[in-house]
Amino acid sequence: MASQAATTFNGNLKKALAGPRRINLEGLRWRVLDAKGQVLGRLASQISSVIQGKDKPTYALNRDDGDMCIVINAKDVCVTGRKLTNKFYHWHTGYVGNLKERSLKDQMAKDSTEVIRKAVLHMLPRNKLHDDRDRNLRIYAGSEHPFGDRPLEPFVMPPQKVREMRPRARTALIRAQKKAEEQEQDAEYSGKSANSSGQRHKKTIQLRTEDLETAVLLPQVILSDMLRL
Repeated sequence: MASQAATTFNGNLKKALAGPRRINLEGLRWRVLDAKGQVLGRLASQISSVIQGKDKPTYALNRDDGDMCIVINAKDVCVTGRKLTNKFYHWHTGYVGNLKERSLKDQMAKDSTEVIRKAVLHMLPRNKLHDDRDRNLRIYAGSEHPFGDRPLEPFVMPPQKVREMRPRARTALIRAQKKAEEQEQDAEYSGKSANSSGQRHKKTIQLRTEDLETAVLLPQVILSDMLRL
């Protein structure tokens, strides 16, 4: 078993190193991208820009100035919405009626590296440089890769830009905020009115008690005055 594992690892290593042998590596940088927790579309757009060399001032459409791109942790890439179950890959075997399809969830379980590869290749222009740029891309499902002896540079993903809210969502949010403010104002007004009615009730009670006291004391004062006379 150990010998079989060693032979398979050596075979994979030879396959991984076969592509760079056909590429002129002079002046190229080895960029490492970690796909863990990254959104598939945003990651693929950054990989395509690195492979084409769009982040360099010497970029030209007819030249291949892109860098070597190594993607690790492809199995931990994320997707938004319901794409995991609603996105399908289609291909035809060549026989009549043999149109095949596979969901993104099944493709991630079968081979997660192909998910990123297909997303990146569909973002590249279809010209003579397409195959050469495909060779610059190396994707691995885990965190291990056979290019540890190369001068690797970690690629930092740019901060995610928050998309502006759509008009309908913005109007719905404004209406909800106004409704909440109106409810708060109504609650404050009802509380103030209840307090004012309570204060009026207290004043009327005080006035009534004062009237009773004067009504009780008035005959006593009159009798005392009559006795004095």
